[in-house]
Amino acid sequence: MQINADWTLVEQIQAGDDRAFDALMARYKRPVINFVYRMIGDASEAEDLAQDVFVRAYQNIRKPGFHQTTGAFSTWLFQVARNAALDGLRWRKRHPARSATHSVADGPAEFPSAWEDNGQQVAVTDRSPDREIAVKEIGEQIVAVISLLPEDQKTAFILAEYQELSYAEIAAIMKCSVKSVESRLYRAKQFLRDRLRDLLE
Repeated sequence: MQINADWTLVEQIQAGDDRAFDALMARYKRPVINFVYRMIGDASEAEDLAQDVFVRAYQNIRKPGFHQTTGAFSTWLFQVARNAALDGLRWRKRHPARSATHSVADGPAEFPSAWEDNGQQVAVTDRSPDREIAVKEIGEQIVAVISLLPEDQKTAFILAEYQELSYAEIAAIMKCSVKSVESRLYRAKQFLRDRLRDLLE
């Protein structure tokens, strides 16, 4: 079972086996980096923050007082990722001049893994150059509109639609009720429908 396997790796990390952490990072690097990218809308910054997520995770796991939570390891990891993303957004607000040099157009709609094990990107086939451009532009527009959502709605939407987590898992990550998750998702989808109406049609 995935949950037990993850926590077994955590126990191995606590025992000093760093190879176990490499296994966890290989399993979650893509979901984490894509989550952070959609939260902040900047590809290069997302890569830096995603690496910070794993640094924070490692440091916390190695602390003597760290103990297994009742849920999945991924729930705890996405809590760490959310906090890192929020720190990044707060930094942007304090440094508007520097953050203005980046935009959502800096990255693709689906952020590629920056840590591919073999160092190669997956090739995309059967797409003409015009279609590639159109897909990229649509993806950028969607990311831009998602970035306008309030943080709580944005987090819930990204976790539900892109990470495909259950409402219960999202509630655990956001430390709120399932009812609150449902409400946030409803408002987020209404907002996105209104802003993307022309694009969707």
